[in-house]
Amino acid sequence: MLISSAYAQGASVGGFDLAGAFGSASQFLPLVLIFVVFYFLLIRPQQQKQKETRRMLSELKRGDRVVTGGGILGVVQRVPTVAGKDGKPVAGSEIEVEIAPNLRVTVLRETITTVLRPEAANDPKPAAKPKKAS
Repeated sequence: MLISSAYAQGASVGGFDLAGAFGSASQFLPLVLIFVVFYFLLIRPQQQKQKETRRMLSELKRGDRVVTGGGILGVVQRVPTVAGKDGKPVAGSEIEVEIAPNLRVTVLRETITTVLRPEAANDPKPAAKPKKAS
């Protein structure tokens, strides 16, 4: 037991331990990377979806086909406006929706989940039939 154990010493500059500084920074690096991945894969897309939903609800107008949170399909019949704090008209929170002929219900704007817009089909026009000579 005459030989003593030798331990490696960390590099230090002016009394500042560099190995300890890099060691603690490398412990937090995985946490920072996880937060960045969560932001770009979960948080940011959700914020964009909420922004699009707010825009869609603010642009509701008469004649739009909508789907409510309960799955009811209907056509917007009336979007009332109320006076805002500054006197300018602001869209109200209640919307009148026709869910069947002559059957109208009032729903809250926030319960509308989707506005169904008619989309043009990408089908080519059918070929014109040649006229038969008589």
